Amino acid sequence: MKKVELLNLNGEKVKDFKLNENIFDITPNDKVLYDAIILARASLRQGTHKTKNRSEVSGGGRKPWRQKGTGRARQGSIRAVQWVGGGNYGTPVPRDYSKKQNRKERQLALRTALTEKVNDKELIAVENLTLETPKTKDMINLLTNLKIADKKVLIVVKELEENLILASRNLQNVALITADEINVLDLVATNVVLITEDALKAIEEVLA
Repeated sequence: MKKVELLNLNGEKVKDFKLNENIFDITPNDKVLYDAIILARASLRQGTHKTKNRSEVSGGGRKPWRQKGTGRARQGSIRAVQWVGGGNYGTPVPRDYSKKQNRKERQLALRTALTEKVNDKELIAVENLTLETPKTKDMINLLTNLKIADKKVLIVVKELEENLILASRNLQNVALITADEINVLDLVATNVVLITEDALKAIEEVLA
C-alpha cells in the first residue's frame, strides 16, 4: 500500500498517511484521461459565435435591377454574399460544445490523474491549512516552508476558510478548490497538489 508523508505547515513530517490503492495506486489509463481533458475543455467553450446570413440581414428584398437588358450581371438582392454589406455564407451559429462522459470513465480519469501525481511525487499532504491571518505573505511563507513557492500549486481542502481564500487569491500560481470540486483539468494543469488530510479522506469516501 502506498503512503504519503503528512506534513505540518513548517514542512516537517508528522506521520505517514496510507493511501487507498484503488484511487492512488491504479494502472493509469491515459486514453480515458485524455478523453476527459478534451471533454472538459470543450465544455468551457461559450459557443456564442454568430454571424448573419443573407436572410437575416435587413433590407435587400427588392431586386436591384431588372433581369435582362442592362448589360450587367443578374442580381437578386443587395444582401447576397458577394455584396458589401451582404450576408455571410456558411455562417457559424450558437451551439453547445459540452459533451458527456459516463460516470465510470470520469472516475477512472480522476483516479488516473491522482495516481500519476503520487507517482511523480507531485502530491503533498498536510495536517491542515488553517491560517491565522488573511495575508498573502503568510501563504507565501507557507509555500516556501513546503518548498513549492515557485511551483504552480493546486490547493485542495475539505471546506473553504475565509483567511485561506483571501491569502491565496492574489497569487497567480495558486488555485484553491474543495475536495468535491476536484477535477482532471485542474490536476493536470498544476505542478503540485497541496492537499489536507481531511480532503484526502473526503476524496477516498467518494472514489473508493
